[in-house]
Amino acid sequence: MRIVVSAGGTGGHIYPALAVIDKLKKEYKDLEVLYIGTKTRMESEIIPKRGIPYEGIEIYGLSKNIFKDIKNIFLINNSYKKCVKILKDFKPDIVMGFGGYVTFPVIYAAKKLNIKTFLHEQNSIVGKTNKFLAKGIDLVAVSFLSTMEKFKNAKKVIYSGNPCGENAVNTKEIKKADIGLDNKKKLVIVVAGSLGSKTMNEKLKEFLRLSKKSDYQVLYITGKAHYEDFIEGTRFGNNIKVLPYLDNLSGLMQNADLIVTRAGASTMSEILALSLPAIFIPSPYVANNHQYYNAKEIVDNNAGLLIEEENLNGKILFETVNDLLNDKQKYEIMKMNLKNLGRTDSSEVIVSELKELIK
Repeated sequence: MRIVVSAGGTGGHIYPALAVIDKLKKEYKDLEVLYIGTKTRMESEIIPKRGIPYEGIEIYGLSKNIFKDIKNIFLINNSYKKCVKILKDFKPDIVMGFGGYVTFPVIYAAKKLNIKTFLHEQNSIVGKTNKFLAKGIDLVAVSFLSTMEKFKNAKKVIYSGNPCGENAVNTKEIKKADIGLDNKKKLVIVVAGSLGSKTMNEKLKEFLRLSKKSDYQVLYITGKAHYEDFIEGTRFGNNIKVLPYLDNLSGLMQNADLIVTRAGASTMSEILALSLPAIFIPSPYVANNHQYYNAKEIVDNNAGLLIEEENLNGKILFETVNDLLNDKQKYEIMKMNLKNLGRTDSSEVIVSELKELIK
């Protein structure tokens, strides 16, 4: 079996693609994979390190700079022609896109060549590229049930969840004591994505000050770029742990009681898979405000809480955390609702449908 995979720009697109590739490798011992991504973004480093054959194309997202966009239109056309040649040479059974503007010329070329096509949408709000490509796509898989109705022009749409959630369940466990915390005390994790957020850090020092005498512990992750500034001249309580970054955070999430976080697609999938109650602070700086809608999908199902960044301060977060942790009934209902919403078999569901599609 031969597949072409494309996803780019962020881990939220790339890691679901890798999860499906790993599952397909277990199903097909003769699997041949070709990954098409950009020449400059993170996939160009991550994918070759995995030993996956990689083709880079020069393409950039559209901006509000008319001169850059005119140049990029030419690059898109050149990328499309290159993708047509790549696909003709490789002869894949199916071409799969997991989001990011790099997938546009790849999937478009596949459609023109009458090769089977697949798209995965990680967010509640459909990305511009997936929205444009959806018409006539053979199979679309979505992470949120409500997103299914937004792909009416596709030939088939399924609810698969996000394959990243499985990784959270299956990853190596990290105990609280492994990072110097008490295994017997409740743990609240506060994190603003892998890079952190200067805005959140500035607003939440007050939360850590108020939490010093709480009966729960807090792990606060600043992001590597913000760590030194955050800890300078500040003393934290014995129940507070501040780190710049934690590799395999999902391993610790298995033993956490609550997480305060942004609402990116990968994080959402991990929260759902682990049934971990969350307070979402969506980033307002992302395309189509999609993190807000990701969070709202969970909140509307009484499975999480939401504080918009403009309304955030340490006191509000402190009160929200305490209210939830001290209301056992509310907390357990939230966990139950998360369990009902989440999936831990996403890759299996997708691969099963792909096998039907290409046989």
